[in-house]
Amino acid sequence: MPISNPERYTVTAALIYANGPIHIGHLAGCYVPADIYVRYLRASGKEVAFISGTDEHGVPITIRAKKEGLTPQQVVDKYYEQIDASFKSLGISFDVYSRTSKPIHHETSREIFRDLYDKKVFVEETTEQYYDETAQQFLADRYIVGTCPVCANPNAYGDQCERCGSTLSPLELKDPRSTLSGAKPVLKATKNWYLPLNKMQPDIEAYVNGHSEWKTNVFGQCQSWLKDGLKPRAMTRDLDWGIKVPVEDTEGKVLYVWFEAPIGYISATKDWLIQKNGTDEGWKKWWQPTNGGGETKLVHFIGKDNIVFHCIIFPAMLMAEGNYILADNVPANEFMNLEGDKISTSRNWAVWLHEYLEELPDKQDVLRYVLTANAPETKDSEFTWKDFQTRNNSELVGIYGNFINRAVVLTQKFCEGKVPQRGELQEIDQAALNDLAAFPARIAESMENYRFREALSLIMDLARTGNKYLADTQPWHVIKTDPERVNTILNIALQISATLSIVSEPVLPFTAAKIQEQLGLSGKNWQDAGNADLLPAGQPVLEGKLLFEKIEDSLIEKQVQKLHDAKRLNELEGKTVAPVKPEIQFEDFGKMDIRIATILEAENVPKSKKLLKLLIDIGSEQRTVLSGISEHFKAEEVIGKKVLYLANLAPRKMMGMESQGMILMAEDRDGSLAFVQPGKDVWNGGTVN
Repeated sequence: MPISNPERYTVTAALIYANGPIHIGHLAGCYVPADIYVRYLRASGKEVAFISGTDEHGVPITIRAKKEGLTPQQVVDKYYEQIDASFKSLGISFDVYSRTSKPIHHETSREIFRDLYDKKVFVEETTEQYYDETAQQFLADRYIVGTCPVCANPNAYGDQCERCGSTLSPLELKDPRSTLSGAKPVLKATKNWYLPLNKMQPDIEAYVNGHSEWKTNVFGQCQSWLKDGLKPRAMTRDLDWGIKVPVEDTEGKVLYVWFEAPIGYISATKDWLIQKNGTDEGWKKWWQPTNGGGETKLVHFIGKDNIVFHCIIFPAMLMAEGNYILADNVPANEFMNLEGDKISTSRNWAVWLHEYLEELPDKQDVLRYVLTANAPETKDSEFTWKDFQTRNNSELVGIYGNFINRAVVLTQKFCEGKVPQRGELQEIDQAALNDLAAFPARIAESMENYRFREALSLIMDLARTGNKYLADTQPWHVIKTDPERVNTILNIALQISATLSIVSEPVLPFTAAKIQEQLGLSGKNWQDAGNADLLPAGQPVLEGKLLFEKIEDSLIEKQVQKLHDAKRLNELEGKTVAPVKPEIQFEDFGKMDIRIATILEAENVPKSKKLLKLLIDIGSEQRTVLSGISEHFKAEEVIGKKVLYLANLAPRKMMGMESQGMILMAEDRDGSLAFVQPGKDVWNGGTVN
């Protein structure tokens, strides 16, 4: 059953593989909503530990290491630094961002495994698994590709097909092959230790069914797994990179990454306390039931692809260990797509956070806003640069920023830059103050129930309330006849601004800090929000600065073009050299008369997109050649070029003209053409042998 009044909160955000940069799909699915929730809890005076880090073991790490020509340790070092810096720049406010390669994690994971081993929780089983005889190693799921049995994708992985999304096992693939050597793997016996989820299903069902308040996508996916019947899952793997199995005679075996990765939340908590206090003393209050110390509420923020691990496998491990609290909620989001296509790191179809921060360094809150406003909370959503521009210009600039700017600028203009004294209230004033008082509780309810899109909508409604109040009261007109009335209007507008800065801080932390600096507001929390006297009369208000700037079309066009350029480059890198054509005899080659020629004249062929009409000098005479190169070269660019010319190719009629032979070109992998020219100035008519 859900915890109603916890003493403290342990909030985790998924441990991401340290095998590449962070992209907006990661942010929308997990990290931004987790940060919003944690910032709200802190603003409400709650005791919170916000825990995350990088997952630095598993096959994705070794695959990236091989691709980049680095060791696995070099890869995780590289990407940990980049990911950590990116999160900090975006304002993701972890208490600790740790690493699973740290000794404290190895120690904690081995202790828990050994505890379950000694309690005889695991089932030891010998099975046949794929083995690469060329590379001489067992193949983890991601080292095997083959044809998907569902959609016939020829490059499906051993655990999942990225085309159709089906969860697979290596034995289901048709025509499997090793990604290490390309060879067809063979089945070979190996011993591993399995978590008997089938025997543990009644306890897992009771746990899941006790949380019917979970999001529909989370509860439904869990029920689907339970309905199909849980199966034993191996908790060890035959790999070199990872945490060594703490059992005798297990050389070449490591802990399954999905056994030790979630334990990373526990070890990261210890790491946090060690960094802060020099000892991990006190970590248990965040992870184990306390006698008389109040309950701890554990919340996991993840993407939907990790639901089974956080709602079934990790809880099963902790149940078997017996000393840990279980997650009270797992508010997993769906996926965010990009410009009409699925985000794909392998195809480089993504908006990378570190690049965004470099290119738009002052727009952290714009990204946080857009990802929250369009968050995939109940179904997949889509990020487009055009929507990014529209939300910035229409909502952040036109509504939120416009209200704050007007309130501050009018105060500077009419009230000598100080919070004015509020006078007698009219009905419209009292209505605005009543609305102001109600908003924080409404926003809090949405936050506490993980409805962050709804919370953001309410925050924007508060900004709209402020705009409407100013528009209805028109202090710029009233100042001419009743300055005292203007004092009341602007006092209320500034009080709305102050509350707006508090309730929007979880989503827009950088902007909230700017507003509070302008208003001289400090030391206030959620309980103060909605108060009509947050700002005392006479308090200085700094000169207004625009909180958001309009985004021009040129910036958006540049970002969209960058996406397509990156995708095209990725496609080109995947191209392979064409196979050699069937063998010919020397006599066949000898029949070709290839000569050096110079292009004397060139012109476009009317009604043709591809053809240029060339006049060439082959030494003994001049000839006309029609060449399909006009999409690659302008006519004036080719005049004077030395070229290779196939002189004895039979004439061919094209576009009502006769082409006498062919000039030879080289084609690059992107389809562009290049002239094949002699290394020195060879005379026209010189033969190529």
